[in-house]
Amino acid sequence: MSEEENLKALRNTRGNKDASITRTEGMSTAEPVRPGGHAFPAPGGPFLAGEGMTGGYGRGADILHDCTIAVEKGQIAVIVGPNGAGKSTAMKAIFGMLPLRKGRVQLDGEDITGLAPPDRVARGMAFVPQVNNVFTSMTVQENLEMGAFLRRDDFSGTMEQVFDLFPILREKRQQPAGELSGGQRQQVAVGRALMTEPKVLLLDEPTAGVSPIVMDELFDRIIEVARAGITILMVEQNARQALEIADIGYVLVQGANAHTGTGKELLSDPVVRRSFLGG
Repeated sequence: MSEEENLKALRNTRGNKDASITRTEGMSTAEPVRPGGHAFPAPGGPFLAGEGMTGGYGRGADILHDCTIAVEKGQIAVIVGPNGAGKSTAMKAIFGMLPLRKGRVQLDGEDITGLAPPDRVARGMAFVPQVNNVFTSMTVQENLEMGAFLRRDDFSGTMEQVFDLFPILREKRQQPAGELSGGQRQQVAVGRALMTEPKVLLLDEPTAGVSPIVMDELFDRIIEVARAGITILMVEQNARQALEIADIGYVLVQGANAHTGTGKELLSDPVVRRSFLGG
């Protein structure tokens, strides 16, 4: 079996085939981006796009330089690159935590560049930061309930879906989140974000500091969420493993697009392999 066939088989067999996590829309039929440089949006425009983003923190120098990140509905997009490449900064810009000096952000056809993060949450975005992403003194269930703070409907069904996705959380629902392992805390953080019934889930290094076994389990759950029609944008240091599940991948270097392509294209690109994946 060729390398391409191996990657396709891996992507199709990982995760649970049950697409019942909060939303039931099918997967996108978007065309893949071309390798290298900027993304080429699918016909009709991408579901989520940060286009030509340029900006930095406060009055400091620009960190992002004409950076473009685009992903279609139900797809998994992964941002990788060396330390200091601007990966997390790009995600924060898309979520509204970093004002842009140039460029724009669009969600489902709407320009949301001027919206603050709470307004973007109301539009269907959910963000899971890398650290300090749970309320340690609250129980697992209380953490999940906090994720539903904007909802006025009965969210018990969504909580059950989260428990189905992460069974260990049902078992530990009355335990303080601060007593959980690192991997279990990440599950709480992702579960709380899913309680908002998001259209888009932004994950900043969800597998940082966890064991390889837990990393694989988290990636499997991320695949399940995407199969339910939720768009995933993820920053990851475990580049090779993340690209194996990615529909679209972006390699950033010094805040700019260096390589863009499908996960399998980037994994097979000799320049990307040599420079960012260890050969």
